Amino acid sequence: MLRKTFKYRLFPTRAQETILDAQLDECRWLYNHFLEERKTAYEATKTVPSLYEQQKTIPGLKTTRPTLGDVHSQVLQNVAVRIDLAFKAFYRRSKAGDVPGFPRFRGKFRYDSMTFPQCPSGCSVDGDQMILSKVGTIRIVQHRPLEGTPKTCTVRRSSTGKWYVTFSCEVPDPTSLPTSALQVGIDVGLTSFATLSTGPTGEPIDNPRFFRTDEKELAKVQRKFAKTQKGTAERRKRRKPVARVHERIAFRRENFANQTSRRIVNRFGFIAVEDLEVNRMVHNHCLAKSISDASWSLFFALLIFKAANAGRSLVTVNPAYTSQTCHRCGHRQKMPLSERIYRCECCQGEWGRDHNASLNILALGLQGVRGDPVEAAAL
Repeated sequence: MLRKTFKYRLFPTRAQETILDAQLDECRWLYNHFLEERKTAYEATKTVPSLYEQQKTIPGLKTTRPTLGDVHSQVLQNVAVRIDLAFKAFYRRSKAGDVPGFPRFRGKFRYDSMTFPQCPSGCSVDGDQMILSKVGTIRIVQHRPLEGTPKTCTVRRSSTGKWYVTFSCEVPDPTSLPTSALQVGIDVGLTSFATLSTGPTGEPIDNPRFFRTDEKELAKVQRKFAKTQKGTAERRKRRKPVARVHERIAFRRENFANQTSRRIVNRFGFIAVEDLEVNRMVHNHCLAKSISDASWSLFFALLIFKAANAGRSLVTVNPAYTSQTCHRCGHRQKMPLSERIYRCECCQGEWGRDHNASLNILALGLQGVRGDPVEAAAL
């Protein structure tokens, strides 16, 4: 069995929005209460209450704060789970030697989701309507039907005030796509979003540059936002247009990554990609904005997920020297980023820089599958 998520848009009435906002605020209060409880206990006894100890205190808290009763009981229990996960992540980073960020208190409007962990308990879908516990019936837009068995349900308020619901469902193992003998190596870049190794000169995929396209509009709304005084109603009003531009960019980027990865998986039976550490690459302040705009991590994650579901073979290879090595004779030479044509000094071959790299990536991927040593110099 596999887990698959389905995200839909909700259209609550104004009265229902008020109820949902109140429920999120109660969850935020409980989150801050559990965090304060752990901090106080650690300062006094050097120990913290466990997840189950905190969950047992919820019925007693309802007597002192009756408004907690307006929220489904399992949603309140999930708040304790979130606190426990936050502390586990803090301990894990501390042990790894990283600089950990201690779990923080949530300010107003800084808690924007609640989870029903045992769906359909507290939430269910009936046609174009969704029934939420202690909220009522809300109109839902399903662009695709639910599959499998729903396990969890998360209701989230976006930064622009829109409401979404995400179901995590258990689905049977998917059926594989028709067999394809086509093989491809993929080299990602900034001039072109990606270059496929197929064809005499490679197949470039244009880089849409969504952030760069909307950068002027974003700067315009950010200037208006920056001129407002902090803590005022006008500033809260001006915050929404900024969030709306960022939301539109994110939607376009995700849609592009989904469609591109789907076309590649449908077409090729063997796919080789680079194993890039994007988090380290964005430390280059000259390229950080363009790298983040390309969103390679999202593209690779979707490509790996779709390939696994479709039964395709996908391998990741070490990207070192793939742009500097001739795919024909194995000669290696320096290639500054400004040089877009690879002219081999040994065999006198000439290829596009990205096309040559994609051919090297494909060769390395095939070597890894056959069990040969995976070294660019051995090509």
